Amino acid sequence: MSSINGSTTSSSKNNATATTAAAAATAATAEGGGLKGFFSSVQRNVNKKTEEVRAAREAKTVGKIYDSKTKEWSFYFIDQEWEALLKEEAETKQTNGQDAASALEEERPVKDREYYDLLNVSTNATSGEIKKAYYKEARKVHPDKNPDDPDAATKFQTLGQAYQILSNEQSRAAYDKSGKSENDNGDENMQNVDPFVFFNVMFGSNLVEPYIGELWIADTADSLMKSSTGDNGLSPEQMETMSEEEQHLLMQEQMKKMSVESDLKQRKRQVKCAQFLRTRIGAYDPTDAAKKQAFIQSCQNEAVEIAKGAYGDLYCITIGFALQVAAEEFLGFETTLFGVGGHLARSKKNASAFSTNMKLLGAGIKAASAGAKAMQEADELQKSVKEKGAAGLADMNPEQAQQMAENLDDSLPAFLEFAWAINKRDIQNTLKEVCRRVFNDASVPKETRIEKAQAIKILGDEFKLIGNLARQSGKFDAEEIKARMSVAAMTTMAKAQGQEVTNEDQEEMIKQAKQDSAAAAAAQPPADNAEEATPVEAKTQSV
Repeated sequence: MSSINGSTTSSSKNNATATTAAAAATAATAEGGGLKGFFSSVQRNVNKKTEEVRAAREAKTVGKIYDSKTKEWSFYFIDQEWEALLKEEAETKQTNGQDAASALEEERPVKDREYYDLLNVSTNATSGEIKKAYYKEARKVHPDKNPDDPDAATKFQTLGQAYQILSNEQSRAAYDKSGKSENDNGDENMQNVDPFVFFNVMFGSNLVEPYIGELWIADTADSLMKSSTGDNGLSPEQMETMSEEEQHLLMQEQMKKMSVESDLKQRKRQVKCAQFLRTRIGAYDPTDAAKKQAFIQSCQNEAVEIAKGAYGDLYCITIGFALQVAAEEFLGFETTLFGVGGHLARSKKNASAFSTNMKLLGAGIKAASAGAKAMQEADELQKSVKEKGAAGLADMNPEQAQQMAENLDDSLPAFLEFAWAINKRDIQNTLKEVCRRVFNDASVPKETRIEKAQAIKILGDEFKLIGNLARQSGKFDAEEIKARMSVAAMTTMAKAQGQEVTNEDQEEMIKQAKQDSAAAAAAQPPADNAEEATPVEAKTQSV
């Protein structure tokens, strides 16, 4: 019996041992299979990455660029993007109801049609259509164009009056509802300040516009002015019937629309500038010494002309550096061993971008501080007048008035410094994208693109050199700023009335404004404590 039990026990032990061994073998096999699968997965990923790197290298070699939207490598063409942008713009206008077909829609009933008929537009016309129509009609009836018509001046003045009313949403709504008013010749001119004209005069950007397009600060000011004047397709009466929530939703929709339009404008700006730059460097021929020297000379001559204008030295330096570093980066990656030159240029560009951002921040702080100080003094004066009436102004002695004027003058350079810092960053970012498009344009072979980059580097070198040679104090003068602001306002009013004002006219007007200001200051009687008084003159701030 015990023998049987012993045999049973032994058999059980043997079975247990075999089961354990089998389990261990299975576990080992499973473990081996898991490790094998893991390494296989790693190998597949490595092979995939290797293939992606190889494909990218081959694509770059033939001049393709990576499209993040389609996740594919493809050839890029400047002119194709331009056509696509025009199509997108037309579709956007159609979606927003701003296309020319609005003139064919059923006329919106209004009290008086005279002003619409003068401009030859529909009562459904948008602000943009009204502006275009005005400029078109103004050229036809301008007195200089019609010397034999004794009524030309009257016609031109009436046309300007119609534009003043219809170009402002509030006055247009009142005209639609009640017709012409006796006060139609009021202060509407102030509603028609064109930010593009204003900033062009302030910063003298006309000569460099082909390179940088319309300044972002002008476009933003234009959008904000349209938004603040109710350019949303609704009359003030309709806005008043809306709840706060509805107005908030409408504002959100407007901001979204402005963002889309701004993005489209910026891309159009970049492509248009790329087309210009491509044409500008077209005469460069590295194989012909005479043509190459002629190209260099043309760059120098152009830079000299730009440097003569307002802030021309700053424009030359900013544009020159942006073109220079963009070309160096492209040539570095394409022509130097391991792309060392490209990495160095990129580091140079990033360092400059950081410096620009810091200057922008510093200029913003200065402008905010100067503005806060001026606002505080204005609030104190307003409070005094409110409490004491006219006696509040009488309490201010000449020294206090002079000090307030000086503080206001001090704030002007700070504000302009901030505006220029914004412009500088805008120009650098824009030209980076402009150059990228020229370098990637597959309408020419890769070798030709390298030559184009060499030409752009020469252009940038010469602009920067001339800018540094012409560099003045690098500071903004308060009297210069005030003169430019005055002329900028007059110029935009003149253009709103269809009159042409050349750059030479503007500079002459600025010169005259400064002379008049100096003469007026000299004619003022000296203060009682003249020996201690500080003249009201420009205190400048570094750029």
